[in-house]
Amino acid sequence: MYNFGNFYIFERMGTILLKSIIVDGAVSDILIEDGLIRKIAPSFGDGIALRMPASGIEVVDCRGKAAVPGFINMHTHAGMSLMRGIGEDIIFHDWLERIWKVEEKIDDEYVYHATKVACLEMIKTGTTTFCDHYWRMPMAHEAAVGMGLRPVLAYVLCDKNECGEAEKQAEQCIEMYETAKSWNDESVFTVAMHAIYSVSEQMLVWAAEFARKNGLRMHIHVSETAKEVSDCMAEHGGLSPVEYLDRLGVLGPDVIAAHTLHLSGNDIRILGERGVNCVHNINSNLKLASGYKFMYNELRDAGANVCLGTDGCASSNNLDMLETMKTSAMVQKAWRGDPSAMPLDELLAMATCNGGKALGLNAGRIEEGAAADLLIVDTENYNFLSPGSFLANFIYSAHSDCISSVIRGGHFVMRNRIVKGEKEILAEAGKMLEKLK
Repeated sequence: MYNFGNFYIFERMGTILLKSIIVDGAVSDILIEDGLIRKIAPSFGDGIALRMPASGIEVVDCRGKAAVPGFINMHTHAGMSLMRGIGEDIIFHDWLERIWKVEEKIDDEYVYHATKVACLEMIKTGTTTFCDHYWRMPMAHEAAVGMGLRPVLAYVLCDKNECGEAEKQAEQCIEMYETAKSWNDESVFTVAMHAIYSVSEQMLVWAAEFARKNGLRMHIHVSETAKEVSDCMAEHGGLSPVEYLDRLGVLGPDVIAAHTLHLSGNDIRILGERGVNCVHNINSNLKLASGYKFMYNELRDAGANVCLGTDGCASSNNLDMLETMKTSAMVQKAWRGDPSAMPLDELLAMATCNGGKALGLNAGRIEEGAAADLLIVDTENYNFLSPGSFLANFIYSAHSDCISSVIRGGHFVMRNRIVKGEKEILAEAGKMLEKLK
C-alpha cells in the first residue's frame, strides 16, 4: 500500500473502506486492510478516496451508522448454548450438580454444533472474541474458526481430588497444547482450572507452573458464591479463595478470574496488587441468586483489570453483551445508591479494550493499527432519535438488533443482520437435543 496524502493505491485484495461512518461522534472514513485498521480520517470532501479503483477494494456506504469496537466476552461456556432452561429456579450448587449430570451425555458432535450456535448468537449480538471455558477444545476451535470469530479456548482441568486424575489431566493438557501449536489462525490457548472446590491443590500448582512456563493465560472461577468462600475458609485455615490461590502463587496479571463476587477488603487488595483480570457476570449471578454487589469501584481503584462476560447459556440464558452492559450498570447504580456508578465510557471499556488487555490482544479499540474487529450500528431508528449521547442510546435504549453488520479480523462475518448458513446451523444443532434427554 502506498500513501499519497488521503489517497491510496492498493496492491492486495480484501481491502474494505467504510465511508461516512460515525466514530466517537465524528463522521469518518475507516480503511481496513490485512485485518487491521489502517487509516481513520474525517469524511468531509472525498475523505479517504481511491485514486485508482481496483477490484479488490470494497467501498461500503455507512451513512446513518456508527462504529463500535467488537465486544470481547471474557467468560462463557459456548458448548452450553443448547442447555438453556434445564436448571431453572434452583440454587447454584444444585444447579451445578444437574449440569454435570447433563454433561456426562455430551460428545464431540454435540460440542461442535452447540458451539456453532453460540458463535451465531455472539455474532448477532456483536461479540468478535470470546474467552471460553469448556470441554472438548478441538471441536470448539473448529466451530468458532469456521464462523469467523476469534476464540480464546481453554483446556479445562477438573480433577475433583480423585486419585490419579491430576496426573492424567496434566498429560492430556500437555498433549492438547502441542496439538494447538499447529492451528494456523488467531485462536488463543489457555489453561483453565474449574474452581478451588473442584481442582486439587496439586493440580492448581501444576497448572500455574505449566501456564507460566509456556506464556499462557489461566482462567478460573473465583469466589462465585458465599458457600464457596465459607467452605474454603473452613478447609484452608480461614483463607478465602483469593487468599488461598495467592498463597499457592497462582494469582497474577495472566489470570482471568471469573465472577470475583464475594470479596473481602484483603481479597480486593490482593487482586489489585497482582493485576488480576476480574470478570463480572451479572446476569448469571442474579439468576442463580449468587449475589449482586460486585465491587467494581473497589477492584478498579485497587488496580485490577475489570472485564465483562455473559457466562454460559445454562445460567444466563443468552450471550448478549449489550444486555450484560446495561444490567451491570443498572444494578451497580442501584445497590450503591449512586447514579454515577459505572459510567458509560468505563462500561464500554469493560466490554472491549479491557478484554483485549487481559488477553494480550491488539483488539477492542477503533484506532489506527488495531485489529479490524468492529460493529456497524444502525442509528436510523427510534432508539437513537434523541439529543442524548450515542453511548447512552446504544447501551440503555437500543437492543443488539441495532447491530447491522460485524467485521472480525477485516472480514464481514455478518452483513445486514444476515449470517451465512444460519438456518443450517440451527437445524443441525436441533438434532443434538436428543443427546441431552
